[in-house]
Amino acid sequence: MIDLKGRSAVVTGSARGIGKAIAQKLVSFGASVVISDINADAAKAAAAEITAGGGKAIAVAGDISKADQAEALVEACVKEYGKIDILVNNAGITKDTLLLRMKPEQWDAVIAVNLTGTFYCAQAAFKQMFKQKSGAIVNISSIAGENGNVGQANYSASKAGVIGLTKTIALEGSSRGIRCNAIAPGFVKTDMTDAIPEKIRLEIAGMIPLGRAGLPEDIANGVAFLVSDMASFITAHVLDINGGGFMPGKAAKKE
Repeated sequence: MIDLKGRSAVVTGSARGIGKAIAQKLVSFGASVVISDINADAAKAAAAEITAGGGKAIAVAGDISKADQAEALVEACVKEYGKIDILVNNAGITKDTLLLRMKPEQWDAVIAVNLTGTFYCAQAAFKQMFKQKSGAIVNISSIAGENGNVGQANYSASKAGVIGLTKTIALEGSSRGIRCNAIAPGFVKTDMTDAIPEKIRLEIAGMIPLGRAGLPEDIANGVAFLVSDMASFITAHVLDINGGGFMPGKAAKKE
């Protein structure tokens, strides 16, 4: 049984989509959360939805690609709840185009949010967790960080970097009771992926061994497990939640 009563969590990029599902899932198990998003109004709306349902949530808007704003996010959690037990680095962006067409600003923007932002938030949380001698961090990577993906050199590189960062945080935090794991989602049904033409979405789903796209709740379930005491002996792990879309050691399919 997952029990997060008395624990506080920061979830970045949690005003909608996967991040919102994660925040709601943690609250359902008793956690108090900080909803973080670059869109202040959306963050407030998501937090209000949780509090209206009887949960505890506050909204903190900010750009995690800025170190001071990442630190302010953690400080807000500690001020409101007295500590930070859980950090979920979910915020991410895409700026897809083929390698030969990718502009430096497209590369820089994705790396800044997806990788550097994850680093800034983890570093800020780590300082507090180090004092507490406890904490759980989950970084949201991607199947693209394991497989690569056409048109996503920047995104794939950022998500592969998140995996390396996760393992280092786990090693450095282990002596202080800090665990750090990553989740690598595959194709997940969200507002963003709903914009993809239906034909292409069906083709992608057809390539997934379990035969369907993932749901935000699939990812949220994995996060809840990893931050709970049920996973107390799990750290430096990458949990693939992608319906079998990535299997380490599986030979690439050739047409």
